Amino acid sequence: MLNTLTIPKPIKEEHKGIATILAFALIPLSGFATDIYIPSLPSMALSIHATNIQVQLTLTLFLISYGVAQLFIGSILDSFGRYKISLVSLLVFALASIIIATTQNIYLIYAMRVVHGITVGAVVVAKRAYFIDVYEGEKLKHYLSLFSIIWSTGPIVAPFIGGYFQVAFGWKSNFYFLGAFALVMAALELIYSGESLKHFSEFTIKVITEVYISMIKTVSFTLGIVMLGLAYCMVMIYNMTGPFIIEHNLHLSPVIAGYSSLVLGLAWMTGGFIGKATIDKPFFSRMVVNLGFQILFVIVMLVSIRYIANLYSLIGFAFLIHVAAGFTFNNFFTYCLSRFPKNAGIASGLTGGINYVIVSFLSYGIVSAFPAKDEYNLGFSYFTLIALSVLIMLLLRTKKESLSAV
Repeated sequence: MLNTLTIPKPIKEEHKGIATILAFALIPLSGFATDIYIPSLPSMALSIHATNIQVQLTLTLFLISYGVAQLFIGSILDSFGRYKISLVSLLVFALASIIIATTQNIYLIYAMRVVHGITVGAVVVAKRAYFIDVYEGEKLKHYLSLFSIIWSTGPIVAPFIGGYFQVAFGWKSNFYFLGAFALVMAALELIYSGESLKHFSEFTIKVITEVYISMIKTVSFTLGIVMLGLAYCMVMIYNMTGPFIIEHNLHLSPVIAGYSSLVLGLAWMTGGFIGKATIDKPFFSRMVVNLGFQILFVIVMLVSIRYIANLYSLIGFAFLIHVAAGFTFNNFFTYCLSRFPKNAGIASGLTGGINYVIVSFLSYGIVSAFPAKDEYNLGFSYFTLIALSVLIMLLLRTKKESLSAV
């Protein structure tokens, strides 16, 4: 029986602080895996003789595989532990990064991006579950509210680094960096981390299925995940279109594109900080106010484009919308992850998995409908996502009592 197994390499008490820091350091890995080569997308397309939509598909394939992997990896982590699976995943991720950096074949890149998605899914779900394994009460709530803030370091730092890597060494250097980062983190994990899971669940399909069904049938939980997907989709839409608008339409450099993504990463982090600061305010009320601001920002953005359209207007309006998106994500992420503490791995996997499946299909669909042409198309993309968010919040209104306790 799996639940009678002894815990392999438990975390030493003197290493608990370092292990927690390493867990936080790996949470932004999904952001690094997408955002670091965003400034390189136009150059990558030219280098491997691919179209814009083909290189944008490398982002979509990562998101799909990352999302689908999370849907299933939680039950595996709850049954077989977090540590070894996470460690092996880091090593495989590093290998896939090196393969991408050494090939010109777009289809091999597609395959390795799928591997990226699966391995990052395993690592991130394991590290999110780590906190629920190790901490409880107010300390756990505090750490969970930091997740979206910590995650936002990826969108802040990665494009900034990637823009300089692109100018100095070309697009392949981004993936060499990802491989080196994963290897360093694996070495530190081997030295300082260990197994955080104390009670192993039996890997029984029937029991696991019942847990999944129970969670999905919790309407406020499922709609909360949809809100996460809509919020993060605003970031991904910009990631897929912003560099092309800046480099092709505005005729600016990849470094400028990197700086612009850095500023929008700060916007997401700002929204997270505001969410954490207002965590004791009524949940539903603060979300309605936040959506009201988003509606106002996107309407002004669409109207003003007729009179002014440049880098400052593009990033200025995107900044305000991303602050509001970060606020939404912070609040709903804390709620969804803390909803089922007895099945932390599955809850973490479902939350991340459904979120990224929504983001992957919705962002690719919206980018196809509103191509990376100009600020006007980006504004319509934002408007679509905000309108959908309003619809979901209207549905959540019937669940106001369950959300008011958050």
